[in-house]
Amino acid sequence: MASVALVITWSSGFVGAELGARAGAAPITLLGWRFSLLALGLAGLWLVLRKPMPTWSAWRRQALLATLCQFGYLIFLFEGISHGVSGGTTALIAALQPLLVATAAGPVLGEHPTGAMWLGMVIGLVGVGIVVSGDLNTSHIAPATFLLPAMGMLSLAVGTVLTRRLHPPEDLLESISMQAVVTAILFLVVATMTGQVAVPADPGFWAAVVWLLVLASLGGYVMYVFVTHTEGPTVVSTLLYLTPPTAMLWIWLMFGRPITPVAVLGLAVSAVGVVLVLRGRRAAA
Repeated sequence: MASVALVITWSSGFVGAELGARAGAAPITLLGWRFSLLALGLAGLWLVLRKPMPTWSAWRRQALLATLCQFGYLIFLFEGISHGVSGGTTALIAALQPLLVATAAGPVLGEHPTGAMWLGMVIGLVGVGIVVSGDLNTSHIAPATFLLPAMGMLSLAVGTVLTRRLHPPEDLLESISMQAVVTAILFLVVATMTGQVAVPADPGFWAAVVWLLVLASLGGYVMYVFVTHTEGPTVVSTLLYLTPPTAMLWIWLMFGRPITPVAVLGLAVSAVGVVLVLRGRRAAA
């Protein structure tokens, strides 16, 4: 159930990004307000529950993970899209993360993927390629621009492996709260330095913020941390193969954009790859 929730809520971020774009919001503005409100809400919950203040070592640990898994990942992906890289191409680049995580998991974590898991990861990547195959007409974009989503993918991959490697003793609420505070500060600093703090007049901006706050942050990232702790980085990264096609389902439901037969085929292929990885993981365990 956590894996299903991860795919659905993580994919909702694409809808939030489109809602923000339709409201005329810059990515930094949208992300800054999203994480500021999230940090305030979690800080209030922290006080209500009377939890003790975290140690400095806990702050350092969670600040590192927040910088990699949230700030670095999101700012590079959003900036890549704002500079002309399409969402489909960005998804394809981000889908290389499972192969990178699986490669690092062996020497760093002692987790060696089985042959079935490697096959599943490759099949999952093929499925993502099918989904975005019609969205690669980007010849007008400078090749260096593609480094932006690639750096976002690398940032999340490193953060995922480190999360498993460090195995933070903080519970889920503590981890999410501290990471939200650090990420909010980082985004607000960037927004202030670039003059992108002001809120657009369109009230749809706040709908986008709430959407991202509830579904992408309290849903998607919470499930990401939980599944990483319980199933490992290879499994959680492979589940993200289902994100691009699931996002297309979200877009169809929210905005009426039609789903092509190619997208359905890609979803089916990706699902086969994910099933192979999950079965291989359980067999290895």
